Amino acid sequence: MCQLEASLESLHARVAHLKGSLQSFILKLENEHDRLTWPSVLDNFALLSGQLNTINKVLKNEKTPSYRSQVIIPLLLSPDRDEELVKLTEQRVPVFSHEIVPDHLRTKPDPEVEEQEKHLSAEAARIGPEVAQKQIQTLNKLCSNLLEKLNNPRDDRDSESSASRQNKPSFNPADTNALVAAVGFGKGLSKCRPPGSVPPGHPGQPTMSTGPTLQQVTIAGTTGHQAGMGGQVAQQQPGQPGKMPSSIKTNIKSASMHPYNR
Repeated sequence: MCQLEASLESLHARVAHLKGSLQSFILKLENEHDRLTWPSVLDNFALLSGQLNTINKVLKNEKTPSYRSQVIIPLLLSPDRDEELVKLTEQRVPVFSHEIVPDHLRTKPDPEVEEQEKHLSAEAARIGPEVAQKQIQTLNKLCSNLLEKLNNPRDDRDSESSASRQNKPSFNPADTNALVAAVGFGKGLSKCRPPGSVPPGHPGQPTMSTGPTLQQVTIAGTTGHQAGMGGQVAQQQPGQPGKMPSSIKTNIKSASMHPYNR
């Protein structure tokens, strides 16, 4: 019994040291994060890791009694607040009642966790050894490929991606050839016209308005030689492709006879 109490006191002291280191590190992270350097963070992690390893060594030591064989039995349960318990637990456990005891003294997982564990164990038992071995090999292969990709240098990955982009065509040659043939030679285009469309110059579609257009104003300000050229153009008859209507011819003649053009 004395050996058990001594080992518990030693373990309690080491856990208290670990707790103090954790509190100090958390305080630095919260209040000194702007002045905290990476080497200081690594030193704190190294301190915590060393303390955890020391506790594990103490638990695995041959002289340490087995805590698994010890049973903790609650002797007194009360729904009232216990100040001594609040002080020992640093205000985490105010009462020691029937509602709190099952959670704090539990030695098994929760019933829901136990059911899930049984379900997973039953599913694993239904899988045969050969199927399980194949699944293990597949998983190991995927993990190996993933580790190989992660361990490759970044330059190799960049070169592979650039090579794949260069080798992969960014267009379809057949579509390009069809587009060139359609634009250059009219290949594949429909020859029929949409309903209601009339070719330019045919009867029924006016090519120019009969009002004072831009062409009439330009002819009025030109010389007599240009007006003569306009008279020659006015000889074209309407109803033929490329011919000028008679109304335009009359306006051109009247413009050529204007006193300012004489």
